[in-house]
Amino acid sequence: MDDRDSVYRQRFLMYSAIRLGGVIIFFLGIAIAYSSLVRPGGWPQVGAIIAIVGALDALLMPRLFKKSWDRKDQDGSAQ
Repeated sequence: MDDRDSVYRQRFLMYSAIRLGGVIIFFLGIAIAYSSLVRPGGWPQVGAIIAIVGALDALLMPRLFKKSWDRKDQDGSAQ
């Protein structure tokens, strides 16, 4: 049981890190769009693209990983 606990703990940490990374990318896009981080006055076009990519990453990537993990669990391999 200890082995399965460590696998699930590792998966939870990976899931959280992926989601947090997407949120960080989203806020980076917002900062690029509305601040002078990249160029004076902001860069709304590039910032919007980065923010959208970050939002999609935060929402979709954890689900894709979970589907992959579920498939591996059904096949019988833990990792």
